[in-house]
Amino acid sequence: MNTLLRSCLLAPVLLALSSCAQNPVTGGQDFVMMSESQEINLGMRNDALVRQQYKIYPSKPLQDYVNRVGQKLAEKSHRPNLKYHYTVVDSPEINAFALPGGYVYITRGILAYLNSEAELAAVLGHETGHVTARHGVRQQSAAQAAQVGLTIASIFVPELNTNVGYNLSNLMGGALLSGYGRDHELEADRLGAEYLARTGYDPHAMIKVVGVLKNQELFDIEQAKREGREPRRYHGVFASHPDADTRLQQVVGESAHLEVAKPYEGRDAYLRQIEGVVFNDSSDQGVVRNNTFLHAELGIALSFPSSWRVQNLADKLTATAPNSEATLQMKMDPNPQGTPAEYARKLSGTGYNAPVELHDINHLPGAIVTLPTALIGVVFFDGKAFIIQSNAKTTAALEAHRQAILDCIRSFHALSEAERKQARPLSIHVITAKASDTYAKLAQESPLGKQAESYLRLINAQYPSGEPTPGQALKIVD
Repeated sequence: MNTLLRSCLLAPVLLALSSCAQNPVTGGQDFVMMSESQEINLGMRNDALVRQQYKIYPSKPLQDYVNRVGQKLAEKSHRPNLKYHYTVVDSPEINAFALPGGYVYITRGILAYLNSEAELAAVLGHETGHVTARHGVRQQSAAQAAQVGLTIASIFVPELNTNVGYNLSNLMGGALLSGYGRDHELEADRLGAEYLARTGYDPHAMIKVVGVLKNQELFDIEQAKREGREPRRYHGVFASHPDADTRLQQVVGESAHLEVAKPYEGRDAYLRQIEGVVFNDSSDQGVVRNNTFLHAELGIALSFPSSWRVQNLADKLTATAPNSEATLQMKMDPNPQGTPAEYARKLSGTGYNAPVELHDINHLPGAIVTLPTALIGVVFFDGKAFIIQSNAKTTAALEAHRQAILDCIRSFHALSEAERKQARPLSIHVITAKASDTYAKLAQESPLGKQAESYLRLINAQYPSGEPTPGQALKIVD
């Protein structure tokens, strides 16, 4: 069979798999491979997985408030008959996301950076737009078609089972999945702005929210330069600041014909609702204060090098050296076997011949194993093993950071009573700005550490150089 004929076989195979349904937003035909009931079941199943990964934020008044705002938008959406679920998850991430079938989630992390009910509605409206336009369903359908179609095609074209065919399959699958980035985000922004207008909010709140995310990106770019790492991306579909992004202005402007004469902002109502919301780390995850990790429930503390970037993740605690030359990671084993030395040797993967130094680490039994590009520390405390493992890019990098890594391992200790008081989570509080208040002055009294001034500007939408005005309702962290 010649190459041209084989290539031509792929198109009808994929077409045979296709199914079309009317898009609830555009009225056009979409390529989909599931019904609405299947979409709802998919969302329900994945909602259970989300709830395994994230805790639900334990504030019924806040949950009820967010749900009320979301339901107002849902009623005015293109799919008002779906049963929508709006949930705040207990995560410091600055994020919101949606599942097919009407499941929308917003993190408590992003709530700290919003400043009005209209901005909250913009986030929820954007995610509702993903649901109404069936973005998740369309992406899932494209992925299924790529997989199933190429499997069937391989029967007709055996070469697809070779390495060359595998690369071709990846290329074709990528082609099917392309276009689910900027265009879908812009469509969700446009729909969110439309739902804002339909419910009496200013559709330009959508631009403010994208500005919040863009400021996070700009802030992280500055941090990344200092730390020698790649910056993160938040709403990375916009190269410029959203105020100057032509396409964003255009899609939001399309809702202007709905004419919101007196749009509701709801700044005071929103600030009342987020009073006391946890900021950054929660107590069950432990907290980081000036690169010292404190965990009240576990009763432990550990200090990382002051110039390293610390990340307190749900499943592990990590720190990265400048220029990413070396990393540190702490994990816990609730049921360790053997002595600290035996445990450390087993972790090293070198058998029982690895050289181990026994240590009394602040009156706790411990051991340290040295490998060519790694140091592994093990400390036993309260029946658990705490593993503090470093990895370096090279032997030279390990030597350059050896003392800092050893100091970190040796800093592990049982929490003192004074430290227990510091181990509480931080929370958002709203004050009235005085004439003498500046962010530099507020930062001096803040527990947020060396980036306090930037954080305060970010949460009050005055980054990078704004200052509070007398009488302004101002968010601080305490």
